[in-house]
Amino acid sequence: MPRVKRLYEVCKASFSNSGPISVEALENVRSCLDDIKPSDVGLEKEAQIARGWKGATNSNGRRGHSGSNQCPPPIKYLHVHECESFSNEIGIFCMPPSSVIPLHNHPGMTVLSKLLYGTMLIKSFDWVGTEEPIDPSEGLCHLFSRPAKLVRDNQMTAPCGTTILYPTSGGNIHSFKAITPCALFDILSPPYSSNDGRDCTYFKKSRKSSSGVLPSGIDASEVAWLEECQPPESFVVQRGPYKGQIVKN
Repeated sequence: MPRVKRLYEVCKASFSNSGPISVEALENVRSCLDDIKPSDVGLEKEAQIARGWKGATNSNGRRGHSGSNQCPPPIKYLHVHECESFSNEIGIFCMPPSSVIPLHNHPGMTVLSKLLYGTMLIKSFDWVGTEEPIDPSEGLCHLFSRPAKLVRDNQMTAPCGTTILYPTSGGNIHSFKAITPCALFDILSPPYSSNDGRDCTYFKKSRKSSSGVLPSGIDASEVAWLEECQPPESFVVQRGPYKGQIVKN
């Protein structure tokens, strides 16, 4: 059985409308995703380019392979499968060098991610509680800053294992920056749904100080205060043609 088809069958058996049915089921999906290679999804040519990449990026992340200062091309999203029962969504983000997926969250969702090829920087956070309420002295409620603990801030290069983000742990709030051309295979369960309160929200570090007191045992140096924001205009995701096998119910 082709690996993508096998992955689909395992996802079908492992996810319900509320997410993974068990820890064992989630591990089965992780194991299958670990086996996926660029050639399984029609991206072997792109992976070869990434492996031989010798381009450079400057400090603001806007220098491309040609060396000219330009905004990077848009990120492409290759849609592999979305379950009609809304239990999962499978897709691939193909990111050109210096492109960024801004800091965002996956509320109420479990996300498995496998870097198929390339190198990227990952930064992720999880919310932490405060012992005193944050004083809403300015702005609207959705603009309040909240404390989030740093979970990960490092570089990842393929081949590497699958990572799992849980609804409240594992770095559910995260950002990606492509160092070379790279592709990220994502499985979301359940997928985004505004009707069910699973909207994607973007964040930035707050410039305002907060009156909230962190719980004991939380190191303030590992905490960032985040507030909601609009994604930058330069953040563009376009659907692209998927060259691999389209998985259908």
